[in-house]
Amino acid sequence: MLLIPAIDLKNGQCVRLRQGDMEDSTVFSDDPVAIAGRWVEAGARRLHIVDLDGAFAGKPKNAEVIREIASSYPDLTIQLGGGIRDEDTIAAYLDAGVNYLIIGTQAVKEPHFVEEMCAEFPTHIIVGLDAKDGKVAIDGWSKLSKHDVIDMARRFENDGVEAIVYTDISRDGMMQGINVEATVKMARAINIPVIASGGITTMDDIKALSAVADEGIMGAITGRAIYEGTIDLAEAQAWLDQQ
Repeated sequence: MLLIPAIDLKNGQCVRLRQGDMEDSTVFSDDPVAIAGRWVEAGARRLHIVDLDGAFAGKPKNAEVIREIASSYPDLTIQLGGGIRDEDTIAAYLDAGVNYLIIGTQAVKEPHFVEEMCAEFPTHIIVGLDAKDGKVAIDGWSKLSKHDVIDMARRFENDGVEAIVYTDISRDGMMQGINVEATVKMARAINIPVIASGGITTMDDIKALSAVADEGIMGAITGRAIYEGTIDLAEAQAWLDQQ
């Protein structure tokens, strides 16, 4: 299982939000490229980048920084979400060296878009599903839809997505631990990998996920915990590699 550091970009800075609230953000660095390097040195093999401004604007807003990270660390696998709403954006990011594009709100609002992008860019599309009490949340978590999150995941699996990034939004950025039960339920329901997100706070969370990783959990995204030091990325990834 991979531990995947998150770099959330807002106004060119590396920040973390609490429960997706743009007004409740903590700035961790004004040099995201250096932060990416720090995680690479600590043993990260994949990086999770979110263009927060892009997510709210519906179009890329931190593309220059993202291109710089991709060119600085060409061997690093990068998955990127935030403002991925059209074919041109996906093509431009792939050209820049990003490996996977994560479609979030657009996937729920226009499911056919996912099918089309999987056909156009096979092996490069991931869907991000954010859920609370089994229902999908959209628009930066400001709205809960009527869609069942597992039903949606199965649909996107059929469309050909590479993986599902699954976030329990009641826990994200709150340092309260991961919802292992909901994550395993998702992994068992589909045949493509699940990347867990939201609430990974300590090594106990990583160990709990690792114990069920063979259900189909390929990785876990962590943000605030590695920035605040409750998880040591190098130690945690080394431990996972030994399992």
